[in-house]
Amino acid sequence: MAESRLIQGRYRLLELIGRGGMGEVWRAHDESLGRRVAVKCLKPMGAQHDQSFTRVLRERFRREARVAAALQHRGVTVVHDFGEYEGVLYLVMELLEGRNLSQLLEENKQHPLPVADVVDIAEQVADALAYTHEQGIVHRDLKPANIMRLTDGAVKICDFGIARLAADIGFTSKLTGTGIAMGTPHYMSPEQISGDHVDHRSDLYSLGCVLYEIATGVPPFDHDDAWAVLVGHRDTVPEPPRTLRAEIPEFFQRIVLDLLAKTPEDRPADAKDLRRRMGAAHQGRAHTVLPGPRPEQPPSREPRLPSWTRGMTTGQKATGTSIARPALPDHTAGLTSEWTTNTDPRGGPLVPAQSRPERPTPPPELLAVLTSRHNAGLSLGRLGRWEEAGEVHRAVAVEREHVLGPDHPDTLASRYEVGFTLSRTGRAADALREFGKVVDGRERTMGADHPETLAARQEMAYVLGQLGRHFEAHQVYASVLDSRERTMGHEHPDTLRCRHNLAFNLSRLGRLEDSYQMAYEVAAARARVLGAGHPDTLVTRYEVAYALGQLGRWMEALQTYREVAVARAQALGADHPDTLAARYEVGISLGRLGRSAEALELYRDLVDDRTRVHGPADPETLRARHGLGVNLGRLARWEEALVESRDVCALRERVLGSEHPDTLISRREVAVGLGWLGRWADALAVYGQVAQARERVLGSDHPDALASRNDEAHCLEQLGRHAEAVELYRRVAALRQQRGAQGR
Repeated sequence: MAESRLIQGRYRLLELIGRGGMGEVWRAHDESLGRRVAVKCLKPMGAQHDQSFTRVLRERFRREARVAAALQHRGVTVVHDFGEYEGVLYLVMELLEGRNLSQLLEENKQHPLPVADVVDIAEQVADALAYTHEQGIVHRDLKPANIMRLTDGAVKICDFGIARLAADIGFTSKLTGTGIAMGTPHYMSPEQISGDHVDHRSDLYSLGCVLYEIATGVPPFDHDDAWAVLVGHRDTVPEPPRTLRAEIPEFFQRIVLDLLAKTPEDRPADAKDLRRRMGAAHQGRAHTVLPGPRPEQPPSREPRLPSWTRGMTTGQKATGTSIARPALPDHTAGLTSEWTTNTDPRGGPLVPAQSRPERPTPPPELLAVLTSRHNAGLSLGRLGRWEEAGEVHRAVAVEREHVLGPDHPDTLASRYEVGFTLSRTGRAADALREFGKVVDGRERTMGADHPETLAARQEMAYVLGQLGRHFEAHQVYASVLDSRERTMGHEHPDTLRCRHNLAFNLSRLGRLEDSYQMAYEVAAARARVLGAGHPDTLVTRYEVAYALGQLGRWMEALQTYREVAVARAQALGADHPDTLAARYEVGISLGRLGRSAEALELYRDLVDDRTRVHGPADPETLRARHGLGVNLGRLARWEEALVESRDVCALRERVLGSEHPDTLISRREVAVGLGWLGRWADALAVYGQVAQARERVLGSDHPDALASRNDEAHCLEQLGRHAEAVELYRRVAALRQQRGAQGR
C-alpha cells in the first residue's frame, strides 16, 4: 500500500499519521474531488496463513463500512468511501484536525478539562448520539479515544462501525479466565459486563463514564485491576463528581450520576431526553462558573469494593494503563490520535542483548504487525475459536523465529499459544511436544524458576493429564509446585493455581482422599487471599464438590455445588458458562441421591437457559438434554427417555462426529432405553456399535470399551444366548487382567 502511494487511482497517500492494531491511518489527497481525506488501511493478515480470519474480516468490514457511511451528522465522522485494493481493506474518511479526549487529558497531565468545555462536549456528543440512535445504531465502545475535539471546538464521535467490527471479529478483549466480554473496562455498561441485551442506553452509560473522567480527571471506578473495575460498574455507586471537584455544577453532577445508573431503565430514556435536560439546566443556572482550585495531582480514592476484586488482570483507560496479559492495542482510536503497539505482548522480560545470537535488527513495522497478529490470535481464543487462533499463532511463530530467533521471548510466547490451542482442540500429543520446546527455550534464556518457564511446565502437566498420563503429570505438578513455593511463597495466586491442578490430578490417580484434602485447603487459602466469591476460589470449591461426589458423599457435594452456583451467579452472572456448569452438577448430585424428579425439573430449566444463551446444538446444551433423558429413565418414563436420547445422539453425531465420546455415551443411552423397553435384540445391535467404535478410538482394553462389551454380554443373557454371554464375559475379564498386569 505504501509503495504504490495511490489507491484505486484516486486516493494519494501523503503522510502516515497513525498506526495501531487494526492498521494504519494516512493523511491523503482525493485527486478526483481535490480534497484532503484520511484513509484508514486495515493490515492484511496474510492469506496463506489466515484465510478464514481474513474472510471474516472482509465480510464484517464491508457490512460495517456501509453502516458508517450511512451516518450523516455534524457530530459523527463522515465516511466518504470504502473498498479493497491489492488485498488491503480501506476506509476513506474526513480528515479531522484536533485531538481526542484521551489526548487532551494526557496533555493536561490528567487534570480535568475546564467545566465549560466539559458541558459543551457533553451537549455535542448527546446531539450526535440522538441522531445515531434514531438510525438504530449503537456505538458499543464509546470512550475518550473515540471522541474528537476539533481545533474549531466542534466535537465528533469516531469509529462507528469500526468499533462494532472490532467486537464482531474478536479484537475486543475478555477478562482472562472468566469469559466476561470486555470493550474498554473503564467505560463499559453493567449490561455489557453481564452479557445482557445492549441497546442505546449502554452508550449513555459509557458517555457518563467519559464525562465523569474529563470533569474530574479520573474514571468513575479508578482501579488498575480489570475485575475491580467491572465489579465497580456492576455493583458500586460512583462517588459524586463534586466531592472530587467542587466547581462542577450541581445540575451536571445529577446528569452524570443519572447516566451512570446501574439499570438502563433508571438512565435518561434516550439521548434526546438527555439533551433536553441539559438545555433546561442551561436556562436555569448562571452563565458563569467560578473556577475552583486546580488540583496538582489527579484525585485519589480508596476503592469501595470487596477484597476479592483485587489482584486481577489490569485494564485500560484514557491514561493508557496496559493490560498485563495479554496486552491489546487500542484498535478503535480516533483518526488523529496516537496509535500504540507493544512488541512484548506478555510483558515478560526480554533476553539480554549479549545473550542473543547476532542477527539483523528487524524493522519496527514488522514487529508491530506480528504483535498485532499475535493479539488477534489471543482474541480468537477468548471467543473459543481455537482452530482459527491456532492458524494465526503458528504463522506468527514461524515469522518471529525467522526475524527474532527461536529462543526470543516473543517467539516462545507464540509457540506457547500454539501449544495452548492444540490442547484445546484435542491434539494433546502435539501440544505436549510444543510445550516441551517452549520449556527448553525458556529454561535456556530465563532460567528454570522463571514464572514463564513454570507456566509452560504447568501446561505440560495439564496436557499429560489429557493424555491419561496422570502419574507423569503428578510428577511435573509436584516439581513446579516446589519451585513456586520456594520462589513465590505458599499462598501466591500462581502457587495456589498449581496446588489446585495437583488436587485435580490426584483425583484422576484415584487418590480421592488426598485430592479432597488438598482441594479443601486450596479453597480455604484462596478465600483468604482472593475472597470467598472470587472466581478462582469458586473453581476450587467446585473441585471440592467433585471430590466429595467421588467419595460417595453426595449430600455434601450437592450442598457445595449449590453454594458455588449461587456465588457464581452473583459474581459472573446467571448465564455465565461456569454458573451453568455448577447447576449441571447440582442435577448430577440430585440424581445420585435418588431425587430424580428434582433433577428433571432442574435439567428442563437448564436446557432452556443453555438453548437461549448458546443455541440448541451447542455441546453443553446437549449435555443438559442428556441429563434430562437419564432422569426420565430413572423415573421409569422410558418411552420419553428413548425419544430424548435418540434426538440428542443424532445432534451430537452431527455436531461432534459419530465417534466422539459424548456421541457414544448418547448412543449407549439409546441402548439402555431399548433394553428397559424389552427390545433386547435392538439394544444388542446398538451396544455392539458403541463397543466397536470405542475399540477403534480407545483400544480394545480401554475401560470404556470393556464396559461396552459387558453391556453386550448382558444383552446376550437377556436373549437366552448364555454360551455367547459367558464367552464374552471371559474375554473381558482376561483383557482387564492383562491391563492390570501392564499397569503394575
